[in-house]
Amino acid sequence: MNISMKRIKAFFLDVFRNFRSKFIFMTALVLIDVQRGLQEIAFYGTERNNPEAEENCGRLLNYFRKNQLPVFHVKHNSTNLSSPLHPSKLGNDFHSAAQPMINETIFEKAVNSAFIGTNLEASLKAQNITDLVIAGLTIEHCISTSVRMASNLGFNVVLVSDATAAFDKMGYDGNKYPAEVIFHAELANLQDEFASIKDTETLLSELDKLF
Repeated sequence: MNISMKRIKAFFLDVFRNFRSKFIFMTALVLIDVQRGLQEIAFYGTERNNPEAEENCGRLLNYFRKNQLPVFHVKHNSTNLSSPLHPSKLGNDFHSAAQPMINETIFEKAVNSAFIGTNLEASLKAQNITDLVIAGLTIEHCISTSVRMASNLGFNVVLVSDATAAFDKMGYDGNKYPAEVIFHAELANLQDEFASIKDTETLLSELDKLF
């Protein structure tokens, strides 16, 4: 009986180790457009929700670094000379909460999708990465586009809800839609069909169980 129990325990321990190994080598954090210029609210609207989004991106980044999981940064270089994200502006710089380290890959883009005009897809697949944790700004532009495309390319995606944000918008009908409305509508559109939606605390708690 004791021998059988030891074998059962050994079996489940091996299963756990294999699962943990799979997670470590097949999951990556992709931070998109965590840049200073996206705090310049007046350029994009009149309000922005989730002021803590960048700090939560930083929490995710620190966790992935601590556990030696792969990290990729994506930076937007706007072609609009007046944009805070134009390469000539200070707003193009990475936010202090998510500054890349020298050994972390940076992809630069000029469109909404992190996969267009970059080698992100090829780099992920070259490392056999199948699962992505995506965070960054903004949900109605580059995050939504990149999450949808990541899913269409075959990646399993977790979008971290409180590590992204939205600006308010003026609609085609002349009505102004608050940032919170835009934000939750985008999450509702992405949930299940393109991504699992989790907040930072929930995701980190789940990850803690693997380490």
